[in-house]
This record gives sequence, structure tokens and C-alpha cells, in this order.
Amino acid sequence: MKKTTENLLLIQTIFVISIVVANIVGCKVIDLNTSVFGIPLSLSGGAITYAFTFLCTDIIGELWGKPEAKRAVKYGFIGQLFAIVLIILTQYTPTADTEMQAAYEKLLGQSPMFVLGSLCAYSCSQTWDVWIFHKIRNHFDARPGLRWIWNNASTATSQIIDTAIYALVSFGIGLGWLWHSEQWPLLIGIVIGQYLLKLCLAISDTPFFYWFTRKKD
Repeated sequence: MKKTTENLLLIQTIFVISIVVANIVGCKVIDLNTSVFGIPLSLSGGAITYAFTFLCTDIIGELWGKPEAKRAVKYGFIGQLFAIVLIILTQYTPTADTEMQAAYEKLLGQSPMFVLGSLCAYSCSQTWDVWIFHKIRNHFDARPGLRWIWNNASTATSQIIDTAIYALVSFGIGLGWLWHSEQWPLLIGIVIGQYLLKLCLAISDTPFFYWFTRKKD
């Protein structure tokens, strides 16, 4: 990918859209139909979409540098807030169809704890991702053949932060699972399931990272 303003805008756009979509579908719990040590695994519906955001910031950081990656994180946070405000405003406007209103609230109704969980997880994980990406990159003097190290290490560690915070705040506190011991296996299952999926996506996006960062001029 050439280091142009147009390409930077494209990656930033994909980044923000991925975040907004992940928040919209995040309340859906996907059953993975498998278990680890007797704990059924599941994941949030936004996990797949959200995983692409780390690839975007890694590409931006590799080609345009740390300041642009940090700027993308800031834009993403603003984009989330703007989308949440628009969804809530639309939710409380008068409706001509009560059935459609009920469907809208069921699909897009913003739970305060899910919003809080998403914003907290995003802020912490994306900030860490940008910081550790460049910390490892600088340690290896940005040698091109070792790009897979800082690409995978930054995403793998930041996904731990993102998954743990989002699950604990949104499901643990928001849905009250932390206060009911019978729900703990489900909460643990979501954390493990989401992280394993995100880790697989992080590893599988390495060829794409190499492809998009192979040409810098």
C-alpha cells in the first residue's frame, strides 16, 4: 500500500466503521458449540468485526507512524460517541409504528453498561496496542523481516485487555453475572471464547499486514 493521504483516509474510515458496527452487534452472544475444561465457549457478536480494528491501527502505525495511529484511536472514540448519540436520539423520537419501534429498541437499544464497557475496553486496549506496537518495533530497529513480531505481540496482548474489560463491565456488571455464581462459567466462557477467536484472527491477519505494508512510498 502506498503511503498516501487517500489510503490513510481509507484505513481510518474502515477502522471507525468497524468500531461502530462492533458496538451495534456486540450484545449478541454467539454459541461456539464447544467447551474447554467443561466451560462452554461463546463470544460477543462484535468480536469478529472489532478484531479488524487492530489490523488497521497496525497498518497505520507501520506506514504513517505512531502519531497517526494515536490520531486514529482518537477519531474512533469520537465516532463511537457520535454513533451512540444518534442511535439514542432516534430511539426517543415519536414513532408511527409501535412494532417497528419495539424492534428498533430490541436491536439497537443502548444499554448504558454495554456502552461503558465498550468505551473502556476500546480506550485501554487501543492505547496499549499503539504503545506496545512501537515499543517492540523500535526494540528490533523496525527490521522489515521481523514485522510479524510487533504485529502479533501488540494485537495478542491488547486483545486480552479488550476482552477482559468488555466482558466484565458489559456482561459481568451490566447483566449482573458477577453477582450470581451460576453465571460465572458463562462469563468465563465468553472471555476465553472471544480471546481465542481474536488470537486466531490476529495470527491470520499477519499476511495481510505484510501485504499492506510491503510498499511505503
